[in-house]
Amino acid sequence: MLAMQYSFTLPADYDMAIIERRIAENGHRLDGFPGLLFKTYLYARQNCPLIGSKENVYAPFYLWQDADSMHQFLLGAGFEALTRAFGWPQVKVYPVLAASLADNIDQAKFATRQFEPIERYSSLTSLSDSPALDGALAQVVAWDTQNWQLIRISLWQTLRQKSDASRQNYQIGHISLPAQRP
Repeated sequence: MLAMQYSFTLPADYDMAIIERRIAENGHRLDGFPGLLFKTYLYARQNCPLIGSKENVYAPFYLWQDADSMHQFLLGAGFEALTRAFGWPQVKVYPVLAASLADNIDQAKFATRQFEPIERYSSLTSLSDSPALDGALAQVVAWDTQNWQLIRISLWQTLRQKSDASRQNYQIGHISLPAQRP
């Protein structure tokens, strides 16, 4: 499995209703995309008291079954249209160590992304333990071996904590899922 995310930081005066409308109109287009385990259409409004973000952000997150499926998306018309609308993003791809998905993942309304440093010379064997859901509807643990850090993505029905230096919260505009879930 691979985790993938790109992010667009938008101007402080950007009308985030444009992002919400774009998600509402186009989000369904990746429903049932071959090899996509889920895509969350994530966004955060600057100074939203619920999210606590300091910036306007559009930052979709993908969980792919394999690299070929991810490549088909990146080579397709949907990604091309996105780059024409928002520019050429830096697409970050991470190997997934573990993922836990609840049957009702489609009920998630919020997401949290956290980065945690991996201590030098520490034992890496426990990193692939399946994460407990602990009230989340999904937990994905991936790693960035270039910067030696863990990336934790959690999907929630309600938020538990505000954004801070290590945590970015998002609202979910839509979740694309496989046509038939495993």
